[in-house]
Amino acid sequence: MTRGILLVNLGTPASTETRDVRKYLAEFLMDPHVVDLPWPLRALLVYGAILPRRPGRSAAAYRSIWDAAGPGTGSPLKHFSQGLRHALEQRTDMPCELAMRYGEPALDSALQALAAKGVTRTLLVPLYPQHAASTRTTTIEATRRQLPSGMTLEILPPFFNHPDYIQAQADLIRRHLPAEWDHLLLSYHGLPERHLTRADPTGAHCLKTADCCERPSVAHATCYRHQVRRTSDALISAIGLDASRVTTSFQSRLGRAAWLTPYTDATLQALAGQGVRKLVVACPAFVADNLETLEEIGIAGREQFLAAGGESFTLVPCLNDDEAWISALSAWCLDRPEAVALRQD
Repeated sequence: MTRGILLVNLGTPASTETRDVRKYLAEFLMDPHVVDLPWPLRALLVYGAILPRRPGRSAAAYRSIWDAAGPGTGSPLKHFSQGLRHALEQRTDMPCELAMRYGEPALDSALQALAAKGVTRTLLVPLYPQHAASTRTTTIEATRRQLPSGMTLEILPPFFNHPDYIQAQADLIRRHLPAEWDHLLLSYHGLPERHLTRADPTGAHCLKTADCCERPSVAHATCYRHQVRRTSDALISAIGLDASRVTTSFQSRLGRAAWLTPYTDATLQALAGQGVRKLVVACPAFVADNLETLEEIGIAGREQFLAAGGESFTLVPCLNDDEAWISALSAWCLDRPEAVALRQD
């Protein structure tokens, strides 16, 4: 049985042209795991309210970060994900393909490429540290639907608090801390609150009490907020920080529904108002830099914080092609003894 690896990241438009951004957004937003409304309401919202206006603004935002990794590199998310794929293939000596849940390279093409190389047992690596239906669940379901005949699938579980991931992320943040800094903001992608309650297998735990993330529950296996908090706690401990100098927030909300709080944009304003002048921001929900890290935080967030009275703003890059991250992921894929606990069928 020949083993192979399938890396999957969320997605990126093919270019910064408005038509390509519109196509990407339509595929992304029409996924019921992303906009969890009945199809008629989802279509009305996406095609009637969002797509007539948003693609032009998003295209401009993409243009501001396109080629951020260097001339001609295009989408940073795709560039760094491809680099990770090549590094893994070299380290593991196993066939490895990259796919995007939305956009290119497509899932079916990547799976067929693995099959053409004789792969019959594929390890799916969703490149999202924490669990969410709008990232992991949709990726796993789409992969299973398109799995070639005769190919079996293994799935790498969430790695939000795995020691190797935490150490790589902590070392990265530590290396980018300026000599003088006041506060560290850990900004994670946001989710509507209803995504948490719908993922709760007990139906009676998530968001039912103020301390739900601290009380043991089987719901934590699929609770994004709990896993985010554990990531933040582990990073604070690994870096050796005073917890009072660290805040966790959530970015990228869409629409009027209740999303996880505190919101990153409001937090940037509040921290400046509280006297924070030298801010450091890291985004541990992402393993590769993308629109949300480089434009939403690195450009718009920086401008907002400085306009509110901040003096310096340091954005920590994502893990991207960090050596410790590549080594950790390679070890998990190779089934070294310390990585076995990560595996599930």
